Amino acid sequence: MTTPKISLQDVHKSFGPKQVLRGVTLDVAPGESMVIIGGSGTGKSVTIKCVLGLVHPDAGRILIDGTPAGRDRDAFLARFGMLFQGGALFDSLTVWQNVGFRLVRGKQKMPRAEAREVAIEKLRRVGLNPEVADLFPAELSGGMQKRVGLARAIAAQPEIIFFDEPTTGLDPIMSGVINELIREIVVEIGATAVTITHDMSSVRAIADKVAMLHDGKVRWTGPVGEMETSGDPYLTQFITGSAEGPIEAVR
Repeated sequence: MTTPKISLQDVHKSFGPKQVLRGVTLDVAPGESMVIIGGSGTGKSVTIKCVLGLVHPDAGRILIDGTPAGRDRDAFLARFGMLFQGGALFDSLTVWQNVGFRLVRGKQKMPRAEAREVAIEKLRRVGLNPEVADLFPAELSGGMQKRVGLARAIAAQPEIIFFDEPTTGLDPIMSGVINELIREIVVEIGATAVTITHDMSSVRAIADKVAMLHDGKVRWTGPVGEMETSGDPYLTQFITGSAEGPIEAVR
């Protein structure tokens, strides 16, 4: 049996009296694209923050390749890439400096000229011309900013990539382009991917497997092709957008 790339085992997390994670158990296989869905406030972002060590669980275990996160935090984080929901680009840095930030400032300490070459190569991979490299984020459209964020996420050839609402704020056509790029790139570099999204078109385009998170627990997990016939009331209500079901609409 293959050891999961990421394994969450009965993970709990509270902030004061508010219980956010109530025993999350989830395995993500090496090279798999897992998409976590669920409503706002169900614990999706906190789950990822726990994996990254930005938030420490109150109970439970998180294993990477079968072992707990190492003490060398820099080496641990070097294994990850991240595409943030809002892009999270540095306004004061040019596009190539954003893409190559980790290469220059991280453990690799790559020379700037070499980092620029790598950045331009990654920009090309996400469909952006080299001329974009010396522009600033404010000079780019939302779709272009998202591509720059994707180029930055893959610049250091990470083993695991997290995508936080990768198509938020994009029109349907650009959303489709980003979804296709994510799928292609994850397969190309052989990375394990975990995506948080509300966009069901993204789920169907990106996912190998899907996990439905509600009220701090994984209610269903399985192959993306089995969503429609799962029989799970939480998943069915979410993917159909029905007002009727176990998920209470906030009014």
